[in-house]
Amino acid sequence: MRTHLNTLFVTLDKAYLRKDGAAVEVRHEKQTKLRVPLHNLDGIVCFGWDCCASASLMGACAEADVALSFHTPYGKFLAASQGFTSGNILLRRAQYRAADQPEATVAIARNIVSAKIANCRHVLLRAARDHGDKSPERATTLLNAADQLSRRIRYAQAATELDSLRGVEGDAAAYYFAAFPALLGHSGLSFDGRNRRPPKDPVNALLSFLYNLLTHDCRSAAESCGLDAQCGFLHRDRPGRPSLALDLMEEFRPLFADRAALTLINRQQIQAKHFETKENGAVYLKEDARKTVLTHWQERKQTELMHPLLDEKVTLGLLPHLQARLLARHLRGDLDAYPAFLAR
Repeated sequence: MRTHLNTLFVTLDKAYLRKDGAAVEVRHEKQTKLRVPLHNLDGIVCFGWDCCASASLMGACAEADVALSFHTPYGKFLAASQGFTSGNILLRRAQYRAADQPEATVAIARNIVSAKIANCRHVLLRAARDHGDKSPERATTLLNAADQLSRRIRYAQAATELDSLRGVEGDAAAYYFAAFPALLGHSGLSFDGRNRRPPKDPVNALLSFLYNLLTHDCRSAAESCGLDAQCGFLHRDRPGRPSLALDLMEEFRPLFADRAALTLINRQQIQAKHFETKENGAVYLKEDARKTVLTHWQERKQTELMHPLLDEKVTLGLLPHLQARLLARHLRGDLDAYPAFLAR
């Protein structure tokens, strides 16, 4: 099992990262801000304009299998640095063959979508159970949406084509996000459905930022076990898009990102004052708020739960790596189907 290590998040504009012995050194305005041994890390994520890293550090990260990626201050992925492609070539060839076979592709995508909808339903039911006594009307909204998602799970399991499966997923997302305001309590933050590129309200800005963090973790998980992160099943090939990472993250969106957003909002750690609106109407997190979100993200990844298939306790942060390995076992023929993660 992979040891659960830490991710270094750099949020300083114009930060410079360099290799210092066996450590990474973060410098800003000619001053050393931090030194961290590379063996303590499994990822480095840079948020900021003009953030850069030395060639020697990039080489050291590639050799140590530390994912190094660069993002805008608002979480949009820009680029990643990696060395030679590693992993078993036979596994990758099996992945490419499966991606070219409609039946194999639909079988994997069907389990991913079904699990995603089921995990969305789990979030709604948990909220209805926790807050139903305080607000019966709110609980009714959540239960009605959960009932609609139950039907979409059955539709997803019956789908035989990718286009129909994507239609079911979009339909389920519409019901889920229509009930999302009932999850926000009395935060005062507006939310009128999911929107992005750019996000138009604070809740969508927070969700988009968290989804980008999750994409980084899932991409690292796919690459770490020898899979090609760009060759997906539900998300088809597109230059520059980590389609397999997007596939893996679907079942984790409700449990990782959505639950994290709800916790931060309902605890009032993130409020309306933590966002800024640009001239084009785009809404983004301010720098201090991004640090709050990143701290919570790292703490949440340490949360333990029981894995339903492995029947052992694992941390949330390990789940993408475990699921990537289960997918690899399926592609090799060791498992009859990909067992997507279902929350209990």
